[in-house]
Amino acid sequence: MSEQILVSTRKGLFALERANGAWHVASKSFLGDNIALALADPRDGSWYAALDLGHFGAKLQRSTDHGRTWSECAVPAYSPDDTVITGDGKPPQPATLRLIWSLEAGAASQPGRLWAGTIPGGLFRSDDFGASWQLMRSLWERPARGEWFGGGYDAPGIHTICVDPRNPKCVRIAVSTGGVWRSDDDGESWSQTANGMRAEYMPEGRQSEPNAQDVHRMVQCRAAPDRFWVQHHNGVFRSDASADDWREIANVSPSVFGFAVAVHPRDPDRAWFVPATKDQHRIPVNGEVVVARTRDGGKNFDVLREGLPQQDAYDLVYRHALAIDASGDKLAFGSTTGGLWTTDDQGDRWQALDARLPPVHAVTFAGG
Repeated sequence: MSEQILVSTRKGLFALERANGAWHVASKSFLGDNIALALADPRDGSWYAALDLGHFGAKLQRSTDHGRTWSECAVPAYSPDDTVITGDGKPPQPATLRLIWSLEAGAASQPGRLWAGTIPGGLFRSDDFGASWQLMRSLWERPARGEWFGGGYDAPGIHTICVDPRNPKCVRIAVSTGGVWRSDDDGESWSQTANGMRAEYMPEGRQSEPNAQDVHRMVQCRAAPDRFWVQHHNGVFRSDASADDWREIANVSPSVFGFAVAVHPRDPDRAWFVPATKDQHRIPVNGEVVVARTRDGGKNFDVLREGLPQQDAYDLVYRHALAIDASGDKLAFGSTTGGLWTTDDQGDRWQALDARLPPVHAVTFAGG
């Protein structure tokens, strides 16, 4: 099977393949359904698709034949006594699965292990390929969870799960809004590690509170796993200490705001962001779609434009909609207006997909 890109959209899951140097749509699944995200499991090649079906709820599907057929898995579930308590003044609400917002595979030594982060702020673990799920109550029942609050949604959500390539029992998560959390014992205990982040939207004196940090996306360099990059609501942050403390990067051009971030799998100093204007606008700066790239750990940034729309473009890129392949040379990102662009040279030149896709929620590479 050739290398593929899985594109999760408002109206289906699209699998792209390369032919004659260009990517094209090779197959479609769940046409008309809202796909929140997809996972290509590197251990056995399985694909997982998380569906957000509104009144019909969240669903999870698995394919072992690259999308030709699918079978339904179980979804994470809360007990009748579980309650969502937030730190922004909303009354407590019964916990009900709203969205599967992150999905990650365990290590090769854990063949059935999956992790799922959800709205409303629960982390779940499966050891049977999604046939059943266990809520990590050690995190859910921490009193500090009551300080979390919603970012783009009414309830907080776990959108990032990083399984450490050196030790799969070491798991880090990022929460919108609730900072960064770390477990060293397979989810049995947790510590808050958003030290050094700054939330300018909070009142003076509370901007450094770890549970008030609205992390939009967090990535870990596979070859140098002590290095993490974060796209935060009001800035870019970098950690050289296994996500235990953070330093703000202030010179991202044309904007420090955005949702997506990618890091090179072997070079921790290379990272990519898709800037936008924030808060009430949420559009590209000056109507120009660009990618910001650093090759020196954040000291300098290149503003990459070649092949991207530079006039009257209003494409917003969601947090899971920027992806990098295992080589570190190919990247792809999709937008809320259905645009999708790819590059083979780390972003120096971009090529647009000919197809007009529905709004893109997530993009991921699937290995051959």
